[in-house]
Formats: sequence, structure tokens, C-alpha cells
Amino acid sequence: MDLKTVAIPIIIAFAISAVLAPVIIPILTRLKVGQTVREDGVSSHLKKTGTPTMGGVIFIIAITVVSIFYIKDYPRIIPILFLVIGFGAIGFVDDYLKVVKKDADGLLPKQKMTLQIIVTALFAMYMIFISDVDLSMIIPFTGGYQWNIGWLAIPVMFVAILGTVNGVNFTDGLDGLASSVTTMVALFFTVVTLVTQAGIAPITGAVVGSLMGFLLFNVYPAKVFMGDTGSLALGGFVVGAAYMLQMPLFIIIIGLIYLVEVASVMIQVTYFKKTGGKRIFKMAPIHHHFELCGWSETRVVAVFSIITVILCLIALLAM
Repeated sequence: MDLKTVAIPIIIAFAISAVLAPVIIPILTRLKVGQTVREDGVSSHLKKTGTPTMGGVIFIIAITVVSIFYIKDYPRIIPILFLVIGFGAIGFVDDYLKVVKKDADGLLPKQKMTLQIIVTALFAMYMIFISDVDLSMIIPFTGGYQWNIGWLAIPVMFVAILGTVNGVNFTDGLDGLASSVTTMVALFFTVVTLVTQAGIAPITGAVVGSLMGFLLFNVYPAKVFMGDTGSLALGGFVVGAAYMLQMPLFIIIIGLIYLVEVASVMIQVTYFKKTGGKRIFKMAPIHHHFELCGWSETRVVAVFSIITVILCLIALLAM
């Protein structure tokens, strides 16, 4: 595979994000699409109140525009792009209801989960009836051995997709955290698709470039947040790329930060209910726990990003 297939999407997507952001951020500001920060949360975050959110539309547009130019020659992009747009749309509706319509609840949990299940089901149908990629999974550290679990692959897919998407969503809580971690994950997928010639390099490259462009405005102190619009879309990308590479099991390695984030919330809530109000973490998701332990926001982002880089290197060795 020509390296240009990756380099050009990265450059173009970066340029689109970098140019779009200064245009879209003022629009979001005028629409008063501002972030609401919990008063019972980390006190240093109160200054972020009013910062424009829903900025995920910036890199979603960049990813979509670049991908469209390559879909004809790289049809395996289609299901990944579907998950990006599908989950991004769910996040957009949720954000819109919360920050524009001033509905504190946004989409109700049942509504949100129902929509996520519908998007997941459509992806599953595509993989089963249309895609030329089967649902067997490469097992890490086995030299490429593929495990076919038959019909059990369907419920496993639902768990993997819903878990990953919501894991990325919980990771989006600090300036540049979700975007930095996912840039590393997208780089991993880009390397893998170059080596295996899996046919998804344009979209993995587009994600890398668009997130780098977005990070120009999302690093501390952030001028814009991605909102659920962006975090759900990124979750869709991660799990979609993993399935097209037959590597969903590798999410446990490269996406460990996502899993720890969502697990910390589940553990905290369960323990809180079982003990009548006691907590294991000072605050969940776990990135807030580290903040309350004295870590600066930038340190948490740097450490989580470095951990992800190391995990991605381990995953490359596990192939």
C-alpha cells in the first residue's frame, strides 16, 4: 500500500479541522452552546462553564469529507464511517437537547441506549450480510490465530461496541484527554492497516489528522469541547476499525484507558449503592480521582496518553 494513502488523508483532514474550528467555535458561542460544569465536581473546572461544546462536529466533518473521496476504492471504509456518523448523531441530539434546548436530562438513558443498540444492530447486519470481513477474531500473542466463535460473535459484538463507545464517552472529561488518547489508538490502526493492507487506511489517517487539527483548540486550556457528539463518534471509530481489522480483542489492550474509565464509574456506583454512600474513588470517572489526588489536568492527560502509546506498542508485539 502506498504511504500516500495515509499521508494525504492525514494532511487534508488536519487542514479541514484546523480551518473549520475558528469558523465553528464562534458559531457555537453565539448559539450559547456552552458546557455546564457540575458544582460538586472538581472546583478548578468551574472556570470552564460556558466553553463551547459539540465541537466534535469539527472532526466528524473532516473525517466524512476525506472518507467520501476514498469510498469508491476503499469500500471497507463504509461501516466505520457509518458508526462514526451514527453514534455522532446520537451524541449531537443529546448535546443539542442539553445545551441548546436547556433540557438538563438530554436524551433519557433508555432512549440513548435504544438508539445505540439500533446503530449497533445495523452495523452487525452489514458485517454479516454485506461485508467481506468475517467475524473471526485475531487472538493477541498467538501469531495471528483467528478464533471463530460462531453465533456468539453477535452478542460479543454488541458488548464490544456499546462498551467501547461509552468508554470513550466517559474518557472525555479533561481538556484534550479523549482526543489525545484516541489519536494514539488511530495511529495504531493506521500502522496495522498499512502492514496488513486491510483497506481502511484513508479513514484511520483521516481520524489522526482531524484529531490533531482539533487538538489545536482542545488542549488545555480548551477553547472548545467535543461533547457527546465527538466522544460517541470516536468510540464508533475505534470499535469499527477494530472489527474491520478483525481485532476487537485488541481493544482490551489499546483501549485500556477507555475500559478503566467506564469500569471506574460502574465500580463507584455499585459500591456507593451497596454501602449506603461510601466511595472507592474520590470521584469517577477515574481521571477526576487523580485530579483530586493533586495531579494537574495536563499531567493526567500526558500520563494517560503515554500509557496508551505503550499499550499500542504492546499490541503491535501481540499481533
